[in-house]
Amino acid sequence: MTPRSGDGARRGAGGDRGPGPGRDAGSERDAGRGAGPGAGAVPGAGAGRDAEHGAARGASTGAGQGAARGVGRDAGQGAGSGQGAGDAPLPPAGRPDGRPEILWPLFAATDSLGGIGPRTARAMEGGGIGRVRDLLFTLPSAVIDRRPVRTIRAVTPSDIVTVEVTVGAHHPPRTASGPYRITVNDAETSFQLVYFRAHGDSLRRLLPTGARRIVSGKIELFDNVVQIVHPDHVAEPGARTPVPVHEPVYPLTGPVTQKVMARAAAGALALAPVLDEWIDPALRAREGWPAWRDALALAHAPQGLADVAPDNPARQRLAYDELLAHQLTLALARVRARRGKGRATQGDGHLRARVLAALPHALTGAQTRAVAEIAADMALPQRMNRLLQGDVGSGKTLVALLVLLVAVEAGGQGAMMAPTELLARQHHEVLQPLAAAAGVRLAILTGRDKGAEREATLAALAGGGIDIIVGTHALFQREVAFADLRLAVVDEQHRFGVEQRMELAAKGHGADMLVMTATPIPRSLALAQYGDMDVSVLDEKPPGRLPVTTALVSVERMGEVVEHLRRAVTGGQQAYWVCPLVGESELSDRAAAEERHRHLAAALGADVVGLVHGQLPLAERDAAMARFVSGESRVLVATTVIEVGVNVPSATIMVIEGAEGFGLAQLHQLRGRVGRGAGRSTCLLLYTPPLSDAGRRRLEILRQTEDGFRIAEEDLAMRGAGDVIGTAQSGLPRFRIADLERQAALMALAQSDARALLAADPGLAGERGQAARCLLWLMEQDRAIRLMGVG
Repeated sequence: MTPRSGDGARRGAGGDRGPGPGRDAGSERDAGRGAGPGAGAVPGAGAGRDAEHGAARGASTGAGQGAARGVGRDAGQGAGSGQGAGDAPLPPAGRPDGRPEILWPLFAATDSLGGIGPRTARAMEGGGIGRVRDLLFTLPSAVIDRRPVRTIRAVTPSDIVTVEVTVGAHHPPRTASGPYRITVNDAETSFQLVYFRAHGDSLRRLLPTGARRIVSGKIELFDNVVQIVHPDHVAEPGARTPVPVHEPVYPLTGPVTQKVMARAAAGALALAPVLDEWIDPALRAREGWPAWRDALALAHAPQGLADVAPDNPARQRLAYDELLAHQLTLALARVRARRGKGRATQGDGHLRARVLAALPHALTGAQTRAVAEIAADMALPQRMNRLLQGDVGSGKTLVALLVLLVAVEAGGQGAMMAPTELLARQHHEVLQPLAAAAGVRLAILTGRDKGAEREATLAALAGGGIDIIVGTHALFQREVAFADLRLAVVDEQHRFGVEQRMELAAKGHGADMLVMTATPIPRSLALAQYGDMDVSVLDEKPPGRLPVTTALVSVERMGEVVEHLRRAVTGGQQAYWVCPLVGESELSDRAAAEERHRHLAAALGADVVGLVHGQLPLAERDAAMARFVSGESRVLVATTVIEVGVNVPSATIMVIEGAEGFGLAQLHQLRGRVGRGAGRSTCLLLYTPPLSDAGRRRLEILRQTEDGFRIAEEDLAMRGAGDVIGTAQSGLPRFRIADLERQAALMALAQSDARALLAADPGLAGERGQAARCLLWLMEQDRAIRLMGVG
């Protein structure tokens, strides 16, 4: 039997053991509607009147209440809305360019349904359920098996049981706070029903002595007495509202109970129309998926555990609908971007040949493939919109330089934008000798550049005297002008907003866009976030890179670690020591960089140990980094400010203190700061015992592999897509039904289907295209609706 979740599931009819059996906390309109206290509402109960009431009110309020309460908050509650900053809301329902009339009832507020009053509606809204459609897409997370048994004799305590009984004696409480007990007898044995703070008159009406009743609830053992505390259901045999055989368990919020959710879901289902099919008929037949409305009905009435699993056909279909709507939005954006006026940019290869000749090693196969893909895209007359995804140390910067040279070979200019000055200067230093080898004019522009030097750079850029410029946000400021920008490369793109990236691309006439990320992302998440882009992946590392030895070390061995560091520094090695905090905090006992710097400076020498963190003045931070790069200091104590972009090939030791507090992806990025030179490198993960199971598993995964893509998959499996979506991948949509962790194949299928549909029917004007438009409205894909026009 499936355990129930939430207090409402635990106590069902009793709410939180409130005043009187069978009372649903939070439902103001429920009084007098059930078949007596405790009889309980089940899916479908009261559907006749409630459906008419809801349908009439939904239809009448589609353009008013539904629009006012729904559209105004669409962005925050949609399933992957995709609505960005500054986007206008949907047109009001009822206009020719608004939401289809058939959907109006679904966008009415939840209190338009029978049994849902203002207080319950507010509680539901707190859980993201503001309209009828939100109820439809809030599926049960589990199912309770309430199939009846003859006797409880063989039932294990804490199991749910449904059994027919004869009601025996009532035992009122001796004190006001005591339990009210009722003895009942099944076919073979007796047990007790227990209520707290209950009204005896109500219980005598519900459970009169000598009557037959069906009771359902959790079996408990207290003082060797078998009992059911506050039965979830009490019904007469043959009642119009019987105990459900399989009861769905919904996610709950606030005072909302399972019965209220079930009744609300039934009312929402009564309003769900039959819609034209947007899924390709051959695909639907192959997968065995039901029609949309049938899938909703099946998903809300699970008959067993298999029916709440992600691979259940009804749930798969509903998940696919979400993913298809999202991918249609991204595909429309992709078509719009590629339809934008672009220019064919094709080089002759002479500059790239000079750079390749200057390299100490050949490109990897992945680098060669990525350069070819990007160059082929640039040669097309449409604007390129491509993602370059690569693991730590896979050589993204070199690929970026080579494709920037394509723009220069074609007589144009290229720009590379980095999120921090540290990273921008790092790129400039790495690219400078290669640009010099090719005879290419490379410059840098950051917010620090002032006065005559800045003016000279801007003039050279506008006059064509600079071929490639590297910089920060300063590149898309108004006064920055290019003679002929052909390619804009954005590094660590998740740190820039879409508008910022577009501002840079707008500096050129039809400039191509290449965005890069150093964080390996599982395929399903990459498709969700970057489905509007073509993707190139670097999944190899340059030859000669030695693996980094990773070890787990308890902080109890701190003295040994410092001694090891002393010997390494004496032998000419360099090391990073990363701490999670800048300074000590009363709110956390995690290690602080400033304190660790003082400790190591005392042990190793003040001139040997440097300090870098985000709160230092920029000049101090740059000076500390410069001393470390030059080898003047041998140990650099830092926070995660060095997570990306820092490239010191002579550094061979990475110590991460408090490693158990970092995410897998962040640990992988930090470890990637070493192993960049010819020497063997080591990463020590310092942890404070005892480790939790999850913490140990996370550190063990890092110890076992350096494959960033495998680490990303493991991270997704451990944290779940919700965690990832909420933190590192904050640009990702949220889905109500689709599970990016378990349904990755559906995302890939939805992407290919969306692109095929738009290729065959660019205006979504055909029969399936019109149905897909309805899907976009249903899923609140506002961005898609704006991209394709109205209606």
